[in-house]
Amino acid sequence: MTTSTALGRRRFLAGTGALLAAPALLGRRAARAAGAPIRVGLVTPRTGPLAFFAEPLGFVLDQFAPALAEGANGRGIEIIVKDSQSSTARAAEVTAELILADEVALVLSAGGPDTVIPVADQCELNEVPSLSTACPWQPFVMGRGASPDQGFGFTYLFAFGLEDVIAAYLALWKGVETNRRVGLMLPNDADGNAWGDAAFGFPAALAAAGYAVVDPGRYTPMSDDFSAQIAAFRAAGVEIVMGTMVPPDFIGFWTQSLQQGLRPRIATIGKSLLLPNVLEGIGPSASGLSTELAWHPAYPFASAATGASARAIADGWTRATGRPWIQTIGVNHALIELGIDVLRRAGAGDDREAILAAIRATNCETTLGRANWATSPIANVAKSAMMGGQWHLADGQWSLEIAANPSDLAIPLTRPLTAL
Repeated sequence: MTTSTALGRRRFLAGTGALLAAPALLGRRAARAAGAPIRVGLVTPRTGPLAFFAEPLGFVLDQFAPALAEGANGRGIEIIVKDSQSSTARAAEVTAELILADEVALVLSAGGPDTVIPVADQCELNEVPSLSTACPWQPFVMGRGASPDQGFGFTYLFAFGLEDVIAAYLALWKGVETNRRVGLMLPNDADGNAWGDAAFGFPAALAAAGYAVVDPGRYTPMSDDFSAQIAAFRAAGVEIVMGTMVPPDFIGFWTQSLQQGLRPRIATIGKSLLLPNVLEGIGPSASGLSTELAWHPAYPFASAATGASARAIADGWTRATGRPWIQTIGVNHALIELGIDVLRRAGAGDDREAILAAIRATNCETTLGRANWATSPIANVAKSAMMGGQWHLADGQWSLEIAANPSDLAIPLTRPLTAL
């Protein structure tokens, strides 16, 4: 996002948000009845093309039921869930509802930049603390007109950076011989524009690593015709396709690629390949597709609130649903974990300054890793790890194997990347 774009959105928020913020300035944070639950808002895409982020939310909330009932300082914790509907406008709208109508003390969000950024913007505008995950830190920081050393007053992120995704992708590709020609599939949205950013995105990093980049430009999200991109990749002899796409877009692109004769040796796609349901929708031709790996049962972390390990949480999901584990279990679990941890250290629970102080002092182990904003070189951002994974189909079951680990976690590969 350019500086002018960032300033433009800030002017827009200042104009449209003033009406939202005004009632809060007059009487927000009225003291709640003694012993009443501490209210926490949670914004996530439960419907729409990004709904896979929230698929395990019900299961995760069940895991924390005793901790939420116990709450903090003699008060239970009530989580009010709002559906962003995979829409930036709706994410901003429901966040305003949480702040102004529900008078939440803290807002949590996850589900990519299209959810996290409008939520964070509304929280910053209304001066309400927020914690987010599942969004690269670059769009969260630079995309909102800040810088790594500047930060924000009320909004905090626990997540990976594009540099971690880039490192994972490059590590994935090392094991397969290709002509090093990479075709980019990036939508014209917050994620796609961040991944394609000339300064901190993929194009410069790939060129520096010796890859030839074929970039047909940003496509319109929810497109149904990818013939132009496929033709450009075929003409350039692309053997690696990478990008970040929502599931409907990727299913359309991949189906059309096979029909039109595009046969890359590697296809590494972010976002849409986090869960096996997309691969199930495509069928056997999806075996061998690769993606980022933000959480895995092999992660050597345990929940501070429940004591459960990553493996135990994954096994619990399978027992409860009859389905294999999915990455977004760990993402949702870490977010709820952090909310509980912060409120338990924030005294009365509703006090804004106490909550902010607790966030800044966080040193909490989650199943996604340890969150510690005080030791991070990036203002308002605590980093989580990123690995690379590849999907395999065997005996009718999909499995996501660890195929690359450029992180500092002592986790061995379970299966090196193989060509499609």
